[in-house]
Amino acid sequence: MRHKILARQERNDSRSMKFTKPPYLKKGDTIMIVAPAGFVADSTELDPGIALAKSWGLEVILGKHVFSKHNHFAGTDEERLGDMQLALDNKNVKAIWCSRGGYGTVRIIDQIDFTAFKKNPKWVIGFSDITTLHTHIHNLGIATIHATMPGGMHSATDEAKQTLYKALFGYDYGFEIPTNPLNKKGDAKGILIGGNLSIINSMVGSDSEINTYGKILFIEDVGEDLYRVDRMMYTLKRSGLLKNLKALIVGDFSYDIAKDTLFGGSHREIILNAVKDYNYPVIFDFPGGHIKDNRTLIFGKEINIEVNESTSKIYYSFLDN
Repeated sequence: MRHKILARQERNDSRSMKFTKPPYLKKGDTIMIVAPAGFVADSTELDPGIALAKSWGLEVILGKHVFSKHNHFAGTDEERLGDMQLALDNKNVKAIWCSRGGYGTVRIIDQIDFTAFKKNPKWVIGFSDITTLHTHIHNLGIATIHATMPGGMHSATDEAKQTLYKALFGYDYGFEIPTNPLNKKGDAKGILIGGNLSIINSMVGSDSEINTYGKILFIEDVGEDLYRVDRMMYTLKRSGLLKNLKALIVGDFSYDIAKDTLFGGSHREIILNAVKDYNYPVIFDFPGGHIKDNRTLIFGKEINIEVNESTSKIYYSFLDN
């Protein structure tokens, strides 16, 4: 049985493909906002994101069911699926910006037809529950963008907005952050993938399982008890998904510190323990996740990282524009 599990994970080696990057945006392009997961209360929640996109010279259209509500979801599964399918198939739509996360994308992912999307790739943008789309689309060999969604733009920092602009329009950018004492030093280069740890965990064993072989993995999460973080990291380890990384980047992990003091360690120590057997750099405290300063990351694009005593540098090369 153990041999079979390892054999399944080693298939990642043969699936380590090059990623296609959708065309970068230009003024006048149309983006579509859809809601594949949780519901949006009303239009005021999206107004700051719409205004921002328009200030960049983009045309914005909304999915028919962006403001629908069915229990927790932005409409029924069929309604959310219909909006997502329309956005993927419409050649005039150059990017799809998910309105918010929450929960629900997994309920429609297997019904989505990506045929037209594979012929005419476009940027899919979001984070949190949208990680389901990230990991599934990465298995099609297409890059995506991990970024603040319209529902969070009212409180987003200038850096969060600027990095999204640069990612969408194809400008050089990178990050330099203070080095946490728990970081594992070193240099690495590789394709960046990842997203929300809980969602990545829930995809294990499915067609949307993340392919980590030879990649740099980014993870973040919010509201998870530390014992659950520990369990999720060990699930990834036992599945072979931490073994062949080039590096690990850890974003924000928001949780009740007072409640979790009895666990015996911080999320950093839990994560470090899970990867202690592997010799690759680890960066903690990257400004990304469920925070105002959620810096944009392009998944499916090669990045370079350098981790030393004083700083951690992460930067993209846009020489392939």
